[in-house]
Amino acid sequence: MSMFSQIHVPGPAGLLEILVLAVFFYYIILFFRGTRSAQVMLGLTFVLVTLLVLTQLFHLDAVNWLLKRFSVYLAIAFVIIFQPEIRRALAELGKQHVFTTARERTLVDQIVQAVNLLAERKIGALIAVEREIGTRTTQETGTKIDSLVTPELLASIFYPHTPLHDGGLIIKEDRIVAAGCLFPLSQRQELSKALGTRHRAAIGLTEETDAIAVVVSEETGTISVAYKGRLSQGLDEDRLRRVLSAVLLKSQKAKNRWTRAREQMDLTPAGVAKTDSIMAEEFENNGK
Repeated sequence: MSMFSQIHVPGPAGLLEILVLAVFFYYIILFFRGTRSAQVMLGLTFVLVTLLVLTQLFHLDAVNWLLKRFSVYLAIAFVIIFQPEIRRALAELGKQHVFTTARERTLVDQIVQAVNLLAERKIGALIAVEREIGTRTTQETGTKIDSLVTPELLASIFYPHTPLHDGGLIIKEDRIVAAGCLFPLSQRQELSKALGTRHRAAIGLTEETDAIAVVVSEETGTISVAYKGRLSQGLDEDRLRRVLSAVLLKSQKAKNRWTRAREQMDLTPAGVAKTDSIMAEEFENNGK
């Protein structure tokens, strides 16, 4: 009983500190896991823990004094050694919701530039931007890529006779994650027979996920956008920018307008003809 009576039970503040430290170290381990720095971190932790244990067991006062005096320098050394990882962590922080608007505006501009270039040259393209629902299954049908989105890279991927030009490309956040992917084709019978494989694939993917897909026809250079299983055709640069902004910038006002437009759309042959005028009307006042 005397042994148990000496055990100190932490109060609410102590339990909170334990919880905060546990979460902190958990995310530190999670962040470094699978990186080359994980081995360095493991080695440093092992050396420091070993030294601390030895100083306590054998009362190595000189070593303990050195560790305390050099603790500040160890912190500086940590920053220098793990500079790439710290920079990556800060970059990830910048990708959080508070900072998403500028990033997504840049993404919209890059997609619009690339799509216009492809449309001018009548180069077929199929670009999907992942949103809340994942597209990992579709990504696995293509070639994994981990690259920042640039208009030049997007255009070069779809250039004729390149290895990845014949499939779809998927963007997640501000990175190209896969290209040459096989999108699921829409099986809806009411779709116009004039729609090609790329258009049916764009509709099919947006039926299964909440992604938005942009299609460039290689026959006519026409730009189309698919979202929630609906298709809008014949978009120019300004209207393409408005549609992408309304979906990707997460503006509630834009979302409401998009919802109203989407509910009015009809993909029958007659309905497709009305789509452009509906989209133009709904997004004309998008910025107001």
